[in-house]
Amino acid sequence: MKLIIGLGNPGKEYEKSRHNTGWMVLSALQEDLGFEPFKEVKKLKALVSAGTDGMEKVILAKPVTFMNLSGESAGAIAKFYKINPENILVVCDDIDLPYGSIRMRKKGSAGTHNGMKSVVTALGEDFPRLRFGIGNTSQNMTDYVLNPFTRDEKKSLKETIEKAVRAIKTFLSDGIDAAMNLYNATET
Repeated sequence: MKLIIGLGNPGKEYEKSRHNTGWMVLSALQEDLGFEPFKEVKKLKALVSAGTDGMEKVILAKPVTFMNLSGESAGAIAKFYKINPENILVVCDDIDLPYGSIRMRKKGSAGTHNGMKSVVTALGEDFPRLRFGIGNTSQNMTDYVLNPFTRDEKKSLKETIEKAVRAIKTFLSDGIDAAMNLYNATET
């Protein structure tokens, strides 16, 4: 069994913000895989969708805690489904990557991302992650990540989300090493 967690913030006002790219990617993945619609599971503090990719069950989860508390949900989901960290992929935005790029890693620290800090506190550092580059063009980081993408950014947003979905599908079928080899080398 695999678990894919997309980080974001609940609420209509955050729906199209840069900080919600994890949710955007999971919505696209759910649609691509034909999984059931997301449903809120209160005890897991998440919107959850599930299905089968080949022979393996896959759980998709969007924590409904605010970003900085994402670990509460991630920890509850991992414990409930008894999923080991190496079978969990967390998708989040990253201000340190150029806009439109993605980077996959086997494990590591949270860096400056408070949502990832919360997840690392809950799961440790030994889980794969997909970082979605949103760039950094602002001195006020909070405003920057909580605002929607610009008109120019929106032009390539769908393409980057599709690239992230392909990377996740490679992770599901062939593992993190294959996904890293294919998608880290093709950053734009």
